[in-house]
Amino acid sequence: MKKIVFFLVASLFQLSVYSQGANDEMEKRVHSKIDSTQSQNLVLIQSFEVNASLDKCWDAYSTKKGWQSWVAPLAEVNFKINGLIKTNYSKNGSIEDPSTIRLHVINYIPKKMITLQAELSNNFPEFMKKDAKDLFNIVHFEELDKGLTRITSYGIGYKNNPKYLQLMKYFISANEKGYMQLISYLETGQSTKF
Repeated sequence: MKKIVFFLVASLFQLSVYSQGANDEMEKRVHSKIDSTQSQNLVLIQSFEVNASLDKCWDAYSTKKGWQSWVAPLAEVNFKINGLIKTNYSKNGSIEDPSTIRLHVINYIPKKMITLQAELSNNFPEFMKKDAKDLFNIVHFEELDKGLTRITSYGIGYKNNPKYLQLMKYFISANEKGYMQLISYLETGQSTKF
């Protein structure tokens, strides 16, 4: 079976819509596909190359500054095995309010791979909440050259049925928008305007 890894950044669930120009740019930079080689499960694979060092890419996922630069205006990061990453999309909110997204750091290999698992809030469909224990997001980092890094996200645990196939359309689009924010931050140093 192919590498099964995933990046279900649950925090991307509430992203704002980009202009058509950003959608055109996404098609050039971020590649998405659904792998169904295991008939019972789907794997959402998304990858992109970014003109940034491996260190800078790793920091975008493992530090508070990183998360606040491309994911959400509020973040609290306890990056360790069994650690927790909390994000909130409302800059006027609180990191502990009900809209906060919680991602558990299951494990990681420094500058190589991170496995995340989201606590699914009320914003997610019931059928997905029932499968929460099976849903993981694993992000793989690969330095291609000095200053050029490939990031590949593998979303695992999705079921191969019509409800999940419909949901994949949303996740692909939302994740691609988030990755474009990440690419912009990594290549320009400018944080996303939330």
